[in-house]
Amino acid sequence: MKATGIVRRIDDLGRIVIPKEIRRTLRFREADPVEIFTGTDGEIILKKYSPVGELGEFARQYADALAQTSGHIVCITDRDRVIAVSGGDRKSLLGKEVSRGLQNVIEDRMNLCTQRSDKEYVDITAGQTDNQEDYAWQAVSPILCEGDAIGAVIITSRDAGSRCTETESKLAHSAAAFLGKQMES
Repeated sequence: MKATGIVRRIDDLGRIVIPKEIRRTLRFREADPVEIFTGTDGEIILKKYSPVGELGEFARQYADALAQTSGHIVCITDRDRVIAVSGGDRKSLLGKEVSRGLQNVIEDRMNLCTQRSDKEYVDITAGQTDNQEDYAWQAVSPILCEGDAIGAVIITSRDAGSRCTETESKLAHSAAAFLGKQMES
């Protein structure tokens, strides 16, 4: 564990304020769900809750099936991290923090079908890697569950000769809608 040097008192209702610097660093936003764990040494551990993360193995299998069917790279994210990758780039994407641009697309509930050269194109992960520069296009669709944007499905390709078409856009949208329904049930 890393010490912050910040000490807070518990108020009469049992609340503790998480300092703004820590919320910003950990990307905690107002109304974000937080899981509370207790450690063996009397520690209290707060972890941002990821409803899409609950689908871990199912999301991986779904990404595998979609990548196999489409022949493209498929990523499934929650609002903070890539939780499933299939069709390539697993090592460079899986578990990585999503980019601020992708977070905005998710929060704004935008469906994208863009070429690398388009201004709407967003990097998948923060701290862009050389591998991401090789993607020719992307179809992005947010996963919505009970009205909340909780993640995204991204279909992309390295094939410079291909373009994002309505087919890829509809595949991403269908996959996101299906995963959102799975979360509701």
